This record gives sequence, structure tokens and C-alpha cells, in this order.
Amino acid sequence: MRIVIVDDTGLRATVLEDGLRDAGFDDIHIVPPRGGFVARIERLAPDVVLMDLGSPSRDTLEEMLVVSRALARPIAMFVDQSDDIMIGAAIDAGVSAYVVDGLRKERVKPILDLAIRRFNAFARLQSELDEAKSAIAERRTIDRAKAILMKSRNLSEPDAYALLRSTAMNQGRRIAEVAEALITASDLLGGAA
Repeated sequence: MRIVIVDDTGLRATVLEDGLRDAGFDDIHIVPPRGGFVARIERLAPDVVLMDLGSPSRDTLEEMLVVSRALARPIAMFVDQSDDIMIGAAIDAGVSAYVVDGLRKERVKPILDLAIRRFNAFARLQSELDEAKSAIAERRTIDRAKAILMKSRNLSEPDAYALLRSTAMNQGRRIAEVAEALITASDLLGGAA
């Protein structure tokens, strides 16, 4: 597992690195949060990012949002002190574990495990949400195509669906693709339902 430590002091990175090495990890890279560090992290392609930022500024948290979106990887953030605004910004940035005043080498492995599990759970939920949204969009498309067939061919709803389904099977396409093509053709011909 490749781990990147983003650290602004160097001294605190040693604590994280020692904790990781004690836990059996050895592919560890330390990147200071300065000048183009997001690109450096992307090039390293880490599996996990640990950030030790002491007292992060709002700008630093904004950059973490960029890191989180660019990498789509588990991120654990260690800070010395916090407030509701910083916690909210960290959550918005996609931080999987946010640890206040808890930097000790024996805590690194459990926090790393937690960050990975939370990230994976969130990624599963996001995937399920995306699938549900896609299914709803496809259902709307199919319903609109059925309405076009019902109006233009004077079909019942079950017959319109059966026609879409048989056309999809004959063409080796999904019903939603056939429905989308029907809607496009209907729009072009000026008969949209």
C-alpha cells in the first residue's frame, strides 16, 4: 500500500511515518503542502493520504478539497485544534477521518484502517446513489417513449412497453437506448409527447 503523508512541519511526519512502519508499511512518501503539491501527490498515486496540518487555514482546507476530488482516495487529517467550520470544511473536502489532538504513533494504524473503511463505505453509497439516479432517469425516458408510442400508434401502455422491449431485443440494445432514440426521432419530427 502506497501512503503519502502531507506534513507542514517535518517533525510530526516522523510520528506518522514511525507509526506506519511499526504497522508494517514501507511505501511511504512525505510531501510538504507547498507549491504544486497536489500534482506531486497525483504523480505518486497513493492508496491513502495522511495529512498532518497542525492548524490548517481555510485555504489549506480548500486545497484538500482539490486533493480529495483529484485522487478519490481515503484521506485522514490530523489537526491540533478545530472548530465546527473546519470540521464541516474537512467533511466537504472528503476527509474520511478527522483527528483532533491525537497524533501518536500507536494510533496511526487504527486511524488508517478507519479512513479506508469510511472511504469504501462512502464510495459504495455513492455508487448505489448513482445507479439509482441512472435507473430513475432511464425509467423517465422509457415512460416518455411509451407515451409517444401510445399517442402516435394508439397503443395501450403494456403494448407500448412490449414494442420497446421487442425492438431492443431485435437490435441487441437496451430498452432505454431504444426509448432515447424514439424520443430523439419524435423531437426531430415535431411530435414529442
